[in-house]
Amino acid sequence: MSDFILPDIGEGIVECELVKWLVSEGEVIEEDQPVAEVMTDKALVEIPAPYKGRVTRLYYKEGDLAKVHAPLFELVDESGGSDQEDAPSAPEPAATNPEPAPASVTSPATASPVAAASRHRIPASPAVRRLVREHELNLGDIAGSGRDGRVLKADVLGHLDQPGRSAQVQDSTDDSPAAGTRGRSRQPERGQEVRVEPIRGMKAAMARSMVASATTIPHFIYSEDIDVTDLLKLREQLKPEAEASGSRLTLMPFFMKSMALAIQDFPVLNSQVNEDVTEIHYLPQCNIGMAVDGKAGLMVPNIKGVENLTLLGIAGEVARLTEAARSGRVSQEDLKGGTITISNIGALGGTYASPIINAPEVAIVALGRTQKLPRFGANGEVVERAIMTVSWAGDHRIIDGGTIARFCNCWKGYLESPQSMLLHMG
Repeated sequence: MSDFILPDIGEGIVECELVKWLVSEGEVIEEDQPVAEVMTDKALVEIPAPYKGRVTRLYYKEGDLAKVHAPLFELVDESGGSDQEDAPSAPEPAATNPEPAPASVTSPATASPVAAASRHRIPASPAVRRLVREHELNLGDIAGSGRDGRVLKADVLGHLDQPGRSAQVQDSTDDSPAAGTRGRSRQPERGQEVRVEPIRGMKAAMARSMVASATTIPHFIYSEDIDVTDLLKLREQLKPEAEASGSRLTLMPFFMKSMALAIQDFPVLNSQVNEDVTEIHYLPQCNIGMAVDGKAGLMVPNIKGVENLTLLGIAGEVARLTEAARSGRVSQEDLKGGTITISNIGALGGTYASPIINAPEVAIVALGRTQKLPRFGANGEVVERAIMTVSWAGDHRIIDGGTIARFCNCWKGYLESPQSMLLHMG
């Protein structure tokens, strides 16, 4: 019997949120079977079992902060290769873990399998389960809006606010004044309760990063309109061939490829400045990040070496990273090394924005939505064109307004005449 110690799961990470247990106490698990999901500042990470065995103790509840290098769960070796009684045991968790599980937890030998199954059937945090008990509700009657049907506090409060609930509560409390008092306490008036949510994981990382960027980097904002009419036509022509090869061709690969081409003429957009602002480090490859609003918070995975990829290659990476980011399962490697970022906020709405630079990068662009707008043609006639707005933010310590304007004009030229990119692709 031994404790599984939570290993290093990222540079500088000392604790992480235990999002979900994938096993229960008393369960026999296989080697490398996922045991728990933990949330770091960067991503959702699965913790596998080191060997086959029986889980005898879980040291944290879902929603707790687990300490790195502290016991996460207790595992009895059942691989058959050694005597379980002789298996080394780690020190008692009380010495290393500030929040051990209560000593009164029912042992696996006496726990009811039915009770254990029902306890893990509907995912919900201890605070939510306590709220359900206080209101004398059945957790199974509440529709969970969280991941895997997880019941959130907002789901419980919404269930209490459903039409007919007030009448039911009142009917059940007419027997005595004391019961009526309990009924009123269980049904708080709308707007009387403050919901508190801790800022953890990627939300906390984003908060720290954005504060540091906004307070230390002087942002220069530059906005422009880009006519993407011809680009949309070209994409429609190429889509069948892309789909035949198994790729979904969006506009993002064109934005990225043209940006990598423009950076060849304006390398300062793909650089970093040292801490005391005495050196500019020009980066050898263009790793373009894309901001993705996933379930776990804002993530910015990046595509490595865009200058050397084809449009189909970029499209495949965009699809892979988008899916990974939305599920919160982006690898650390995909999150490291970004050199410039694109925020496709226009997919949700809006025209112009003032994006915040993703330090230590020196530039970011926010894409606004594409609109059909009237424009004057070559002969003065009014024509319908597809216009997309873009908003750049540059680090004004090393990028002046003229540089970012000329860079944007170069990038815009490739997008408005996409066939011109063929002359510059290797």
